[in-house]
Amino acid sequence: MAIIGSLIKGIIELRDKMVSEPNAEEAQLGVLKKLLNTAKNTEFGKNYDFEHILESDDPKKEFSAKVPYFDYNKINEQWWSKMHEGKEDVTWPGKPPYFALSSGTTGKTSKRIPVTEDMVDAIRQSGIKQVSALSNFDLPADFFEKEIMMLGSSTDLQTEGDHQEGEISGISASNIPFWFRGYYKPGEDIAKIEEWDDRIQRIAENAKNWDIGALSGIPSWMELMLKKVIEYHNAENIHEIWPNLQVYTSGGVAFEPYSKSFNALLAHPITVIDTYLASEGFLAYQQRPDTHAMKLVMDNGIYFEFVPLKAEYVNEDGSITDDAEVVPLSEVKEEVDYILLISTVSGAWRYLIGDTIKFTDLEKHEIKITGRTKFFLNVVGSQLSVNKMNDAVQELEERFDIQIPEFTLAAVRIDGEFFHSWYLGTTSKLNDDDLAEALDESLKAANKNYKVARSKALKGVKVKTIDPNLFNEWNALNKKKGGQVKMERVMNEEKFAEWEDFIATQK
Repeated sequence: MAIIGSLIKGIIELRDKMVSEPNAEEAQLGVLKKLLNTAKNTEFGKNYDFEHILESDDPKKEFSAKVPYFDYNKINEQWWSKMHEGKEDVTWPGKPPYFALSSGTTGKTSKRIPVTEDMVDAIRQSGIKQVSALSNFDLPADFFEKEIMMLGSSTDLQTEGDHQEGEISGISASNIPFWFRGYYKPGEDIAKIEEWDDRIQRIAENAKNWDIGALSGIPSWMELMLKKVIEYHNAENIHEIWPNLQVYTSGGVAFEPYSKSFNALLAHPITVIDTYLASEGFLAYQQRPDTHAMKLVMDNGIYFEFVPLKAEYVNEDGSITDDAEVVPLSEVKEEVDYILLISTVSGAWRYLIGDTIKFTDLEKHEIKITGRTKFFLNVVGSQLSVNKMNDAVQELEERFDIQIPEFTLAAVRIDGEFFHSWYLGTTSKLNDDDLAEALDESLKAANKNYKVARSKALKGVKVKTIDPNLFNEWNALNKKKGGQVKMERVMNEEKFAEWEDFIATQK
């Protein structure tokens, strides 16, 4: 009998029963007031008169009226850059001990996003909420005695002056509670290895020494790690190495596009739990098993606002217009795409995180990530969001019985006419024209704007199938392997030309 596991499971279930859900709107108002009050004497707080906002009859309304939208470039240029010059009390009291490096899905230059002690604590508290939610998944007691493989970036953070820098997964892993370290794999020594390939090699070499019950990390890199472990031990699937593997906690991107290729590495299905941990904070987690939607964390250091995803609100670079409409939590609707804005205990204010979401259950405040503002493809009025692209690619997988874990596309001009040019990552040998026709028909059926565009300025769809590993090599060339690195789903013409040049050199 799993005595320790039974005790842990019992404690989790008891905590889940004792901790009641807060009223979301009241919790969000409380978070906003606490953020404003804490930061009122910072440069930012004084500049936007947080004292006045706090004294107003409607702080939410006054906040949205006084403080403009910020994307990374704008807030970094105007405010966060001052921290690198040694200034304190800029957008949050004091100076942050960490900066999260994030190249996101575009560009080679890393963003440097402040991570305060308050944010480290908020991420930890949200992690505890997620662990408590495991009581809803009917997992056996012995699961709670197994080890957890957390595959992120290196925990060997770089010291820069008075702070440390690294990806958020590395910062989080370097701050895990002492009581959790016995469960944490690959362990501190391996986790500090900077080079992805070296780290994965060490994981493969040590894999049989560990009794892994759960995995955590971005799907694309998790797949590569599992394949390496399977190959190293000449196994058929990962359950031959880790027979007690029962849970995978995904994050960073939608899991659905990877589900078919991921499940091919298993002997039997496991429980997949989605999370939403970004460089800017731990925003949401899956609370129950009968959905892939995630519950927004309403009472823990992040204040949310929502901008309807409309073509007229989105600039070409993925930022939003100054006059974009903002919708409060009380007025959001289900199955409508929104651009997410956050204000946080790290001193981000009305910050465009870059993701689009939709509410799937208003009562439970559950969401799904539907895409990125930079990946909103509207060059010729097609108004394609990433979730529509993901759905169409999944239809291809089912129709042709293939795996397509990665893809990218761009609107390109050929002889003066626009086409959508797709690259699909698959090892299957199928006719590209057949895939293009099926993809086109799927998108027409799912998106009326796309259908109209196809009858006018958008002349057609072109598809090229390539080895899925080329997407990882592109990321390695432009950014680096592993961690929070994600493939860009949509490229502009200039970036797409670089991509096609890269692909041409790989043949």
